[in-house]
Amino acid sequence: MAAQLDPDRPGSMLELGPGTGTITRQILARGIAPERLVVVEHDPEFAKLMAKRFPGIHIIQGDAFDLNRTLNGAGSETFAGIISGIPLLNHPLASRRALIEGCFARLKPYAPFIQFSYGLMKPVPPPSGVRVSLAAFVWLNFPPAHVWVYRQK
Repeated sequence: MAAQLDPDRPGSMLELGPGTGTITRQILARGIAPERLVVVEHDPEFAKLMAKRFPGIHIIQGDAFDLNRTLNGAGSETFAGIISGIPLLNHPLASRRALIEGCFARLKPYAPFIQFSYGLMKPVPPPSGVRVSLAAFVWLNFPPAHVWVYRQK
């Protein structure tokens, strides 16, 4: 997932649902400086854990499905990439659509929205003007996972 981010693209990166930080660690290893990484974690205990594990990143304890309220301190900031570790297939389609539309409202032009899924098909149909492609199939994950990249056309 982190390989889909361009560390040379200017701006902050956003990670949704980092959990214990498995993907976060890879984002930082990719060359994204901690001060460029904003993470939104719903669970307060995971947010505290992330703060201990990854000093320097900006942690927001909030709801990724309501980015306008959650990122209210970020004003109109747009991101150079968004990675989502949220298990979208556990949520209703209307919520998934709202999440991806909210993300595209916060992305720089042509920046990627990257999502994993354990399902065989893309977890959200792309909004109008957006294309989606399968970037990777991760056999070593259990269960195996797909990495989907959404971008403006």
